[in-house]
Amino acid sequence: MQLEKIISISGKPGLFKLVSQLKNGFIIEDVITKKKMSIGNSSQVSLLDNIAMFTFDKEVPLFDVFENLAKKEDYKPSISHKSTDQELRDLMDIALPSYDTDRVYVSDIKKLVQWYNLLQKAGFITPESFVKQQDSEQSPLEVPAKEDAESSAKKVAAKAKKPAAPKAKAASSSSKSQVKSTLRKQG
Repeated sequence: MQLEKIISISGKPGLFKLVSQLKNGFIIEDVITKKKMSIGNSSQVSLLDNIAMFTFDKEVPLFDVFENLAKKEDYKPSISHKSTDQELRDLMDIALPSYDTDRVYVSDIKKLVQWYNLLQKAGFITPESFVKQQDSEQSPLEVPAKEDAESSAKKVAAKAKKPAAPKAKAASSSSKSQVKSTLRKQG
């Protein structure tokens, strides 16, 4: 699942996928209807990838909560977000047993279930979507980036060691004094 491209927009129902960026906004696509539209930079956007749920000892990324819920539901739709408060809390006890009951409100659980069901309906909730990338696949990509950073740091250090060139202003002021002294001698 690519949660880094799935967003929620304040004031708009549903979830959206970022398609591309414009000078003054973004082109988005509704995950259910696949209808594309544009939004301005002033829209309040939340990336699902940046959202986490509180537990008593840490914050758990939303991706992990979706994965637990998907396994519990056998990758099928969950209960409705309009279920009773107790049913929603019982579901949360299964999806994230150590969730902080004081900081995770029923409204948060409703939003979680609503988003899960939208993503499931759109085809984002599958066993394959929760497979993490292998470390061996990431290593080759990380090495060049690290080398680029090191070479950039070496270039900056080499530039810092070079002596600074004399300032043009200082050279021009000495030239002016030489011209004045030449004129005095001639005149």
